[in-house]
Amino acid sequence: MDFELIATATFGLESVVAKELKELGYEDLKVENGRVTFTGDEYDIVTSNIWLRTADRVLLKVAEFKAESFEELFQGTLKVDWGEIIPQNGKMHVVGKSVKSKLHSVPDCQSIVKKAVVEGMRNKYKVDWFEEDGPVYKIEVAILKDIVTLSIDTSGAGLHKRGYRENAGEAPIKETLAAALVMLSNWKPDMQLADPFCGSGTIPIEAALIAKNIAPGLNRSFVSEEWHIIPKNIWEDTRNHARNQINNLEFRILASDIDGRVLRTARDNAARAGLSDYIAFQRLPAEEFSSKKKNGVIICNPPYGERLGDSKLVDEIYRNLGRLFKELADWSFYVITSNEDFQKSFGLKADKNRKLYNGRLQCYYYQYINNLKK
Repeated sequence: MDFELIATATFGLESVVAKELKELGYEDLKVENGRVTFTGDEYDIVTSNIWLRTADRVLLKVAEFKAESFEELFQGTLKVDWGEIIPQNGKMHVVGKSVKSKLHSVPDCQSIVKKAVVEGMRNKYKVDWFEEDGPVYKIEVAILKDIVTLSIDTSGAGLHKRGYRENAGEAPIKETLAAALVMLSNWKPDMQLADPFCGSGTIPIEAALIAKNIAPGLNRSFVSEEWHIIPKNIWEDTRNHARNQINNLEFRILASDIDGRVLRTARDNAARAGLSDYIAFQRLPAEEFSSKKKNGVIICNPPYGERLGDSKLVDEIYRNLGRLFKELADWSFYVITSNEDFQKSFGLKADKNRKLYNGRLQCYYYQYINNLKK
């Protein structure tokens, strides 16, 4: 069965998600703010969930229509053959959002959609009551400028939940964003990679997953694994194929931090991901980092100042990072921060600058390509 699928994305990462989908073999992509739409069957629902590194979720789009009244919303929802996807005992949960639309009350929209879905299920199964004690189907009603998009979440927990990070530092970066930072840097495993502000180890771990070609969703579960429309063998076959794609590359990523407590967490996370042999952790102030390797890459998420509450300390951290860049003349630096004075403190304007979001915090990804290539 062919479906219209939506890979949702953090603002600023849509093109990265689209590139991932193209590399997985998908074509005719529709890239919009916060989402990339593509077509696929049951195998593609499974493949995209297991393999996408930078997407937030994979949604199954079931309808799109205009609605300026609750009646139009109800009738548009009722037209969907919900029973084709949702079994009689399916647990139906409705979430929603509305932007620049006449139907601005999200709770009311959720209630109308749930009422219409249940009515459609009654027509399909000829019963008046549903136990809803079976597989979960989270239905999303998203309204933008009066255009309603109805979809069902196939992922469950967000795709950033890889399964290796039970503990995080005080200011963790999402796994999906960390993977995007690595991919945007064009780092390759034959280059030395270092993160001198590694915290709980997310950036080094995501880099190692990429280098080893380990599918990010290989060791977690997804809500659609319980759906009757996706045969169990598809999940098993796709996971087995993913395991066979893991390579035997040897490399060593350098991960350091001044905080010994978070380093212990980072080591635990790396061990849980099965990557302890590929990441060397060390307690070390960032300004003391050094390397004899050439053409290396630093990717880091240093303190922004919001949490530390000490602008002078943050300014000094950035100045030290700028001095380190001058010392490592043939290295490239990639730094994400929300601090608007970063370039001034660093002492150099970035070669490239990309707006990204770390959670709800607007950040910039400053990219300094190695000095000797300029």
